[in-house]
Amino acid sequence: MARCPSPRAGASADARDEWRWWFALPFLAPYGQRRTELREVVPNEVWTLDQLQGTFMVHVPVRATVVRLRSTQGLLVYAPVAPTPRCIELVKDLERQHGPVQHIVLPTVGVEHKFLAGPFARRFPSAQCWVAPDQYALPVNLPLPFLGFPFGTRPLPPTEAGTPWEADCAHALLGPLNSKQGKFEEAAFYHRSSRTVMVVDAVVAVSATPPALLEAEPTPLLFHSRDDASQPVANTADARLKGWKRTVLFALFFRPAGLRVLDETGELLSGALNSPSKRLGWFGFYPFEWQPGWEASFDALRGGLFVAPGLQTIIFNRFPEKVLDWADTVASWDFERVIPAHLDAPVAADSRAWRSAFRFLESRAPLDQVADALGRRGPRFLQEDMSLLDEAEAGLVADGTILPRAPLASRRR
Repeated sequence: MARCPSPRAGASADARDEWRWWFALPFLAPYGQRRTELREVVPNEVWTLDQLQGTFMVHVPVRATVVRLRSTQGLLVYAPVAPTPRCIELVKDLERQHGPVQHIVLPTVGVEHKFLAGPFARRFPSAQCWVAPDQYALPVNLPLPFLGFPFGTRPLPPTEAGTPWEADCAHALLGPLNSKQGKFEEAAFYHRSSRTVMVVDAVVAVSATPPALLEAEPTPLLFHSRDDASQPVANTADARLKGWKRTVLFALFFRPAGLRVLDETGELLSGALNSPSKRLGWFGFYPFEWQPGWEASFDALRGGLFVAPGLQTIIFNRFPEKVLDWADTVASWDFERVIPAHLDAPVAADSRAWRSAFRFLESRAPLDQVADALGRRGPRFLQEDMSLLDEAEAGLVADGTILPRAPLASRRR
């Protein structure tokens, strides 16, 4: 394999990169082949490492963030991605310029991040590995080394007080927020010198155009650019953009209102047999038809940070006071950008824009009635897109898997 280029803004792999640990979670595409894109967010201070992750051709960015620790002349890696040879070489280039990786942080209990962190940490044996403290495994809860983490892995304390990065970073823990299905837990980190907040799943933002990684590997976009199975596909900018918008709607709503899911065997077989786009995968099966007007659902999401609809509907509204206490702690930091681990990043945002994303826990007012820090209308969800999540919520409450919704928080900002 050719040596990777030195890190620079916008640096991207020019070929797929093999990853031998893909079998650890075989349903999570793109399996053992992942490009890594390095971006310098703040010169000599903050970098992101983006890869793709998803299932059934719904591929979205997943990212690690690397920050420079001035006080100890080293690096901290937040939410590691797959340790492909190219990814590791990019990080080692950063080490040669800015000092060794000293700390690797898994700030969540989410399996899609957990299964990447241990293999990544083992590539940097001199670094200390830290994890969100309430890790769990199913069906049997095992010690961290049995889950792939290095011996000596330590749980994150509630705050940065007494940690080796105290002079450079603050952090705040949310959770655990418990249900019968598992736990939600997340640690937000704040890099003081660059005024950057790092989070995993708590907030996201949607880019107007496809990420560079998907432009380089456009098959998932083209797969979802079709209105139905009979439509031929050309690799054009318009087709890739249409595919990106639909990918976002799938990722956030699972079954947006503009989507008709085919469930008749005859329709499915006929569509697959007669599909002009079998080369896109899944043997020509495309069990969807998109209805006119679907783009309004994507357009409504634009405008800044928001909490994903699944988190809003199933988790955060069960624990409004805990979530808002955490959101207020993060809002007390003096930041100018947020880097989520999924979808768009970095996002220009201050504490006001951040806090607006959590207003649904205090008010039934739609998010588009909340102005963000730039004075624009914020993102919102169309009610018709929420039908599947609302049905799921009702079923989970009925069988006792999750608690009923808690009352709205009484605080106001």
